[in-house]
Amino acid sequence: MRPLIGVTTYREQARWGIWHEQADVLHAVYSRSIEAAGGVAVLLPPGDPEGASSVAARIDGLIIAGGADVDPSRYDAEPHERTVGWREDRDDWELAMLDAAAAARLPVLGICRGMQVMAVHGGGTLDQHVPEIAGHEDHSPGGDEFGVIDVDVVPGTLLGRAVGDKGSVHCHHHQAVREHPGFVASAHAADGVLEAMEDPSRPFWLAVQWHPERIEDAGLFRALVEAARRPASPAPS
Repeated sequence: MRPLIGVTTYREQARWGIWHEQADVLHAVYSRSIEAAGGVAVLLPPGDPEGASSVAARIDGLIIAGGADVDPSRYDAEPHERTVGWREDRDDWELAMLDAAAAARLPVLGICRGMQVMAVHGGGTLDQHVPEIAGHEDHSPGGDEFGVIDVDVVPGTLLGRAVGDKGSVHCHHHQAVREHPGFVASAHAADGVLEAMEDPSRPFWLAVQWHPERIEDAGLFRALVEAARRPASPAPS
């Protein structure tokens, strides 16, 4: 059986065909990457957080996808002037899904915003505007353009086993994780920005700040699907 990989989505005003209304949408490259790795993509639009446990019981792995900024109140901060457009319904849903995934011992991969949500879920905080700490805008050049940066992967980590000594990655983020309780750093950009983290106490609980679905290297998706094929490990006593 091919593992079912749930992946969270946007809920936005969208136009297609004759329609122009709210829609649950996600870049198709996520689903294609999951399918190419041997999984089946199950889209998870923002829903009632009370239903998260029911969803977690029916999927084999979870991806928290990219998207808008996280509401700064989730980590007890005031909004930066460049922090805009957060989606309370999506924050509620994804934090609930992480609760449910933790309880079910599901493998989880966070991508871009997903890494930030995972850090906040664990009690961490964010730097709200990367150019102020990095001194440049290479992580998000603007519009729909992706930045290309070099990252150094920590040897021996789960990330390292999945992708090796990574070179260039595609990224599109103006925020970054500052504090990440329960996680260890597994990759940094040359400017010091944290680009990946993982929880060593779990079999597969990994997040990257870049967009692996945008490049040919599908190692992260293969690693997630392989982890999803394995029976859930029991919680530590």
